[in-house]
Amino acid sequence: MTEKENNAQHFLDLIRQSRRGKFKVYIGMSAGVGKTYRMLQEASTLLRNGVDVKIAYIETHNRAETQALLEGLPVIPRRQLFYKGKELEEMDVQAVLNLHPEIVVVDELAHTNIEGSKNEKRWQDVIEILDAGINVISAVNIQHIESLQEEIRNITGIDVAERIPDSILQQADEVVNIDLTADELVIRLKEGKIYTADKIAIAMKNFFQPERILQLRELALKEVASQVERKIESALPGTAHLRNERFMACISSNHTVARKVIRKTARLAAYYHSKWYLLYVQTPKEDGDKIGLAAQRHLINNFKMAMEMGAEVIKVKSTNIAKTIINSAEEKNITTICMGKPHLNLTGIILNTAVFSQLLGKLSTSDIDIVILS
Repeated sequence: MTEKENNAQHFLDLIRQSRRGKFKVYIGMSAGVGKTYRMLQEASTLLRNGVDVKIAYIETHNRAETQALLEGLPVIPRRQLFYKGKELEEMDVQAVLNLHPEIVVVDELAHTNIEGSKNEKRWQDVIEILDAGINVISAVNIQHIESLQEEIRNITGIDVAERIPDSILQQADEVVNIDLTADELVIRLKEGKIYTADKIAIAMKNFFQPERILQLRELALKEVASQVERKIESALPGTAHLRNERFMACISSNHTVARKVIRKTARLAAYYHSKWYLLYVQTPKEDGDKIGLAAQRHLINNFKMAMEMGAEVIKVKSTNIAKTIINSAEEKNITTICMGKPHLNLTGIILNTAVFSQLLGKLSTSDIDIVILS
């Protein structure tokens, strides 16, 4: 691409960016804090002020107080789908695009769409709507953020199936925390304002234990604080971190370790609002026909997850891992290299090679940090 073409593309990107819809996200520590209720309150206020706002998808969970707020609001009919012999409903993205209201309300951002839908995830639907110039108000719980999955599992003992990439939250123009104390949330649960009576006892034993609520609340507050800091730094560049951080996560084909390294590096990059890379060095022992189909599938999924979380993926074939890490770090102006514990595959190989001393020597002279992630 010529310099003129680059300049034209840059200007076109600026135009498209300005035409993109604004994105507001309500975030909470768990179900029942009042995210949907708050979105409907905001929609009612906007409607009274003459704003063209429509409900693209809302999930009231049959809560009477939430259902009452929905009355009188313009709702875009859902799309009817048959899946495994059942009639199911999804948000009608095409109807939203055709009607093109000024603002749409889209609940449950982490929802997985029914098989056969245009997009696999609802957050992908939202991106499409935003790109069409329509403003979106949405909501998500803290346990659905991809890079927090290790912490969520440690707190709750649950693997959350539906997740959103951190990059989606980072695209939000406004992130609002809907906060309750642990006591207030438990009272709402016992009063039947979150789940039906038959589910209350189970919820009390699992997600709604006070100590778990407190930990989830802390995660939610920290996440919103980080988003606020990001907005301040983008609006007031002088307040930004003095060092322009650039992270590089180094992974092997070890699936479990790789996902942890990816998530923790993504969290670091999000904290510093910086660019990050994923480096995979494929040694002859990790050729496609030697690591098995399952390992290959895990690798592809890890690459996909990293890209969704904002990483640029670098894949290099080499017999010398340490030297490849050094070269890639220099080429991308990396400030911090992140990898798994030394006893694990990737760093284990490095520690057993003479080139490891070269890596440490290079890092000491080039002002590159190395972080060994637990």
